[in-house]
Amino acid sequence: MEQLLHYVWKHKLFPLKELRTSSGDAVEVIDAGLHNHNSGPDFFNAKIKIGGTLWVGNVEIHCKSSDWYAHGHDKDAAYDNVVLHVSHEIDADVVTSSGHEIVQMQLDVPPRISQNFNELIATDHYPPCYRIIPDISRMKISSWMSALQAERLEQKTEAIARRAERCGGSWEDALFVTLARNYGFGVNGDAFEEWAYGLGLQCVAHHRDDIFQIEAMFMGQAGLLELDAIPERYRDAALREGYFTRLRNEYLYLSRKFGMMPMDASRWRFMRMRPQNFPHIRISQLVTLYHSRRAGLSSLIECTSAEQLRDVFRTCVTPYWETHYVFGSTSCRTEKRLSSRSSDLLIINTAIPILFAYGRHKSDSRMCDRALALLGQLRAESNHVVRMWKACGLEAADAGDSQALLQLKKEYCDRKDCLRCRIGYEYLKNR
Repeated sequence: MEQLLHYVWKHKLFPLKELRTSSGDAVEVIDAGLHNHNSGPDFFNAKIKIGGTLWVGNVEIHCKSSDWYAHGHDKDAAYDNVVLHVSHEIDADVVTSSGHEIVQMQLDVPPRISQNFNELIATDHYPPCYRIIPDISRMKISSWMSALQAERLEQKTEAIARRAERCGGSWEDALFVTLARNYGFGVNGDAFEEWAYGLGLQCVAHHRDDIFQIEAMFMGQAGLLELDAIPERYRDAALREGYFTRLRNEYLYLSRKFGMMPMDASRWRFMRMRPQNFPHIRISQLVTLYHSRRAGLSSLIECTSAEQLRDVFRTCVTPYWETHYVFGSTSCRTEKRLSSRSSDLLIINTAIPILFAYGRHKSDSRMCDRALALLGQLRAESNHVVRMWKACGLEAADAGDSQALLQLKKEYCDRKDCLRCRIGYEYLKNR
């Protein structure tokens, strides 16, 4: 039912009767918002008129309004910007972590939508033109894939150039910021980029030979050395263990020395995430990588194969994190190294774009050509977008192809920009 409610809300397939809040105010959905498939509210930046007042904010959807409490949203500040809570059944009032009551609306699914839901949901995951893909010549498909791959790499090049400019022209710092962003693996990407900019790498560099001090600065700047950042049930254990306190004391000393200010720990996302991807683990991996000095710009430039790049990014966690995922909660001992899939994603999204962008910066076409060749050495990514295109008849042979398919979905299908898409052109031409 919740999936169906998401579908109805996303496509605004509302009942014919007027929409009203549980208190009787009229509701007009101007923009349903951006559907969120990660942690946080279900729809971002919706525009809704409630009782004549325009609200812009997030929307959360549940089968029953009491699910708000079952999922712990009343204790999560990430849901404080929800302006409307939509439920099939209103069985409780809902409040934010600050105690503010949220407006609610009951949403009934029209009978015809319920009857046709199975068929609709089967095709809703595919672009409208998917039926003609098997009939398009391989030469046309190959040409379009090459163009999409180049387009995606150009976009990443522009983003890296902007980071280098923001870092005062330092390509080493731009590399670290790009690497940090991609250590967020999507969900925490924005938070990692914010964290990396706020580190003050020139200050950290003075202590690069001391891994404990690096970890203190990395964890402290992430806001993870604040006691409130530890789940309440683990706080006593974290203080008894002593490692958290040692890190925090070291950070307080270094932050006064360099004038550091930590970021807000609420920026980090943990929900719907495997513990291996928790920010503590990813930051600890970055600590050991930074301390090793392996993943510098000169090291990347010297790499000529995917295997050499894997060696550059090979890392593990510091000893404490071999038995922890968060402060105060012990786990079985593992080195928590990056999986081969995660390592390849870092190469695809960090090393290759940096090589290409730096090649452009230095007017070195050989470096750019090597970046493109390295994409062909890597296996295709495995994610829901690549699997969707495979079901439609477009299969990725390597990482270059999978990057092209991600570009096609994000920049054309999601934007409904069919008139600029070569597959859309074939579809329109043959209808």
